[in-house]
Amino acid sequence: MRAIQVKEYVSGPSGLTVTTLPTPTPSADSYLIAIHASATNFFDLLQIRGKYQHQPPLPWISGAEFAGEVLATPTSPSPLGQAYRFSVGDRVFGSAQGGYSTHILAPEASLRKIPEGWDYAAAAGLMVTAPTSYAGLVVRAGLKSGDWVLVHAAAGGVGLAAVQIAKALGATVVATAGSERKLEVAREFGADHVVDYTGGKWEEEVKKLTPGGRGVDVVYDPVGMVEKSLRCTAWNGRILVIGFAAGTIEKVAMNRVLLKNVSLVGLHWGMYRVMETETQEVVWKGLEDMMARGVFKPTVFTDREFVGLESVSEALSMLGSRDTWGKVVVKVPQEGQSKL
Repeated sequence: MRAIQVKEYVSGPSGLTVTTLPTPTPSADSYLIAIHASATNFFDLLQIRGKYQHQPPLPWISGAEFAGEVLATPTSPSPLGQAYRFSVGDRVFGSAQGGYSTHILAPEASLRKIPEGWDYAAAAGLMVTAPTSYAGLVVRAGLKSGDWVLVHAAAGGVGLAAVQIAKALGATVVATAGSERKLEVAREFGADHVVDYTGGKWEEEVKKLTPGGRGVDVVYDPVGMVEKSLRCTAWNGRILVIGFAAGTIEKVAMNRVLLKNVSLVGLHWGMYRVMETETQEVVWKGLEDMMARGVFKPTVFTDREFVGLESVSEALSMLGSRDTWGKVVVKVPQEGQSKL
């Protein structure tokens, strides 16, 4: 197989190279998948530098999200005596270490079937962004029809997922982003109002949009903008702490939280696999229903196409420079398959 193997940490994506390695063989508890598309993530940029909280022992294959075809099922019987969920030939998407490769071994818990009508590229970036946004808005914030929702970095992967989920649930969405192109994208995916948060007092603009200037009911924040968001949050509002894309951990004036009766709610979707497994299926069933109804659509970056593992470096560079929107996906042709 071909893969981007990290033998030593690099200073950036330009240091990544594609190499040929033995194709893995089916294991006792993992499926062998032929990858047809790989999705990029910001944590990939940290991991290749040795700066991420989860660092595999060297050498390891980079990438974590993918979509492809099942080539072989686990070699051991299912632990519960039940049939395995996937069969040879099934189209699946998932998340496991080693996504920037032509083949990967992945356990059943990290895989799901590709929705009807979705291609490999569309599904490759689903495993992280979609459930993060659904679990945040529905499970943690209790979003309901009629709520006003402020989505920060709305043109990003989790942002566009949040916009669509909130709209599907009957909310009014105010989307923030830092460029005209990204504001345009947020609007295309359903945002009712858009606000450029590079301006001086965007929070005042957001507040004025809401009925009677009362503020928004829910804030979806993957950036680290809680402090300013408190100024445009309504009484009994909920602020979702999704991430810190801005690069700093905020210090928040807790008196404002108290005076507005605001709830600060964290979300660590990755830990649901360990701490609350039953909720995972609830989240995915909700998402799959939205996909089946056509109210949740793919968020693949389409301004530029990336084909072949050799293009991963460029894709990650663009992601790191904030020159993209949605999910940046690399198509991965199998041996003998044209890149065209």
